[in-house]
Amino acid sequence: MKKAKMRLDKYLKVSRLIKRRTLAKEVAANERILVNGKPAKPSKEIKPGDEITISFGNKDVTVKVLSLEASTKKADAISLYEFVKEETK
Repeated sequence: MKKAKMRLDKYLKVSRLIKRRTLAKEVAANERILVNGKPAKPSKEIKPGDEITISFGNKDVTVKVLSLEASTKKADAISLYEFVKEETK
């Protein structure tokens, strides 16, 4: 069943952009995640159409949220988002 909103930390785990929810919380708490250009807390509610930018060390990855699922198989996780851009710092 698709939801209208989901917590940022859960979405990052389900979509496998970040492997563990605790790590997603830590990255968000350190203001390394932007949602629609603004720093986001782990509890930020996201919805389809939002753009998420994650800072991984020396690169920034931006993805667009396509859908929200409570859980998904590894092979289907990529269908939850689309890559917008990847920039090396």
